[in-house]
Amino acid sequence: MREGKVVLTVNGVPGEYPAGTLLSAVLPDFGLFSLPCGGRGRCGKCRVTASGELSPLTDAETRILTPDELARGIRLACQTKALGPADVTFDGGREEKARILTEGILPSFDLDPVFGENGIGAAVDIGTTTLAVRLYDRKGKLLREGTRLNPQASFGADVVSRMQAALAGHAVELKRAVLGAVDSMLASLSPVPPAAAVITGNSAMLHLLTGTDVTPLTRAPFRAARLFGEFLTAEELGLSVPAPGAPVLLPPAIASFVGADTATAMLACGFADEKNGETALLADIGTNGEIVLRRNGRLYACSTAAGPAFEGAGISMGMGGEAGAVDRVFPGRDGKLAAHVIGDAAPTGICGSGLVDAVACLLENGDLDETGFLEDEPAVILPPVELTQNDIRAVQLAKGAIHAGIRTLLRISGTPVGEVKTFYVAGGFGSYLDVKSACRIGLLPAELRPAVRVVGNAALSGCAMLLLGRGLLAPCLAMARRTGHVELASSPVFTEEYMERMLF
Repeated sequence: MREGKVVLTVNGVPGEYPAGTLLSAVLPDFGLFSLPCGGRGRCGKCRVTASGELSPLTDAETRILTPDELARGIRLACQTKALGPADVTFDGGREEKARILTEGILPSFDLDPVFGENGIGAAVDIGTTTLAVRLYDRKGKLLREGTRLNPQASFGADVVSRMQAALAGHAVELKRAVLGAVDSMLASLSPVPPAAAVITGNSAMLHLLTGTDVTPLTRAPFRAARLFGEFLTAEELGLSVPAPGAPVLLPPAIASFVGADTATAMLACGFADEKNGETALLADIGTNGEIVLRRNGRLYACSTAAGPAFEGAGISMGMGGEAGAVDRVFPGRDGKLAAHVIGDAAPTGICGSGLVDAVACLLENGDLDETGFLEDEPAVILPPVELTQNDIRAVQLAKGAIHAGIRTLLRISGTPVGEVKTFYVAGGFGSYLDVKSACRIGLLPAELRPAVRVVGNAALSGCAMLLLGRGLLAPCLAMARRTGHVELASSPVFTEEYMERMLF
């Protein structure tokens, strides 16, 4: 062994690393590994089993890990360094278990593929949490589709953590991670190199994908370095699987934090049609909540940072929609709760849809009051799955931000709630959400419940439309340009609404 190096064996595979290497810096190479809090030792999601010559326990570890976990050799990877020979094991094989949505609304349009008469094309949605790919032939037939979790999660669950990581010198690694994931998905799905691709995503994700400096997104006045709406070749972007010279369209973003994924979702929901006079709302609820209002031919959009609670991060027993996650909660017998677990497996945690149901049930049972005070802490959902008072506060912050964003657009535009004819709810979380529960906890305005239309992964659908309908790019660009961005951070209306909507 070379001087200054240590042997670290991960899931049975040994390797040499510099002495003092954080375990979290190594584990992404051995499978899916996420650091929802960006490696700050706050979320406790990077638990691994480790032994050998390791750094002493940190304050964060003694605070988060139970005595039983410590006795079993559980450590937080973001807090633990390899000082000498050490062994680490962790579950890096969650890809096959994750429930990631690809289906979505897809209206009729004139077929004229970007990739012409030959070959196949790829529609790609780069989400903060998940990646989704759909392959189409020139006749618009769906050939194959695939999903995986975004490997950038090893730098944090939200865009803020990842932008901070980019500014700290990890921009190249962030870009390489997502490009490698897209290339891997295309290689496994496509029988021939794709002749063209359209890649959508929020503004931060497209900045990281293209290696664009994220500094303007992190400092006032928070203006994006670029709003995309442009073609690159696969080589210019850094993809190796598409055919040489294959055009790759990055759809237009609307503003710094209202990205191309919102624009493509708007396209799929008909918001590019200037003749459509119906008053409608669109909300894509996830780590960030993008909300769009159409009224009298005008378009208003905003973005509100809901945080990663609805994606399973920031919750003590939170997890993504995968086997073992409680995804439905409903009243049981004797005042207790009953629940459904994904994969009919033993419960190990709770995902976003289950979290919303659980809070709604706790409110109905009187175990939780309108201020968010939990009568008995922790609240047992389905043993061993529980919710703590801090979990409830995280839900309040997240749901308050989404609801306040909706109300702010309605008030600023002078739109009565009853005037909204259709409320499109998009995204993976929104598609698995029980609308009744969402309205009960105040995530969505109760008055809009009859107008709700769940539209699935509308961002990916709009992406496919741009891939298969060359003539849709011009109206999509025009739509993005005419959408007015409402800055919530400086809005007194939003501040007022946010304080009110945090109550249940």
